[in-house]
Amino acid sequence: MKLEELLTIECIVFYDGSCGFCNSSIQFILKHKAKDFYFIPLQSKLAEEILALHHEEIKMNTLYFFEKKELYQKSTAAIRITKHLSGIYPIFFYLGYLIPKFLRDWGYDQIAKRRHKIKAQYCTLPSATERKFFIDNY
Repeated sequence: MKLEELLTIECIVFYDGSCGFCNSSIQFILKHKAKDFYFIPLQSKLAEEILALHHEEIKMNTLYFFEKKELYQKSTAAIRITKHLSGIYPIFFYLGYLIPKFLRDWGYDQIAKRRHKIKAQYCTLPSATERKFFIDNY
């Protein structure tokens, strides 16, 4: 897949690939997604290139979400992701915006600082079907 093609994908999540908590979050998205998400680890050259197009330097403690050619980060990225999940989760898209951004990001930062201490119970490997949504090379 070429960079130009990647930039047309509707939902791309950039995450810390060495973080168990982050990987558990990706597994949660895979389990509850209502549409296709693609995932790119922040450690990849591809993440660096795409974020550079948006004048962003990679911060490993930050979740980035690329949605319809717009880049969101931290708590806003998390809220935007919920909009594309199945079940009750899209309600968090609307409820999340009731909290002021500075408070949401403060809470996000508190979790991000401790994310490596928050142990994922187990690290599930993606199935063959799910693997096609993980992009770390192009």
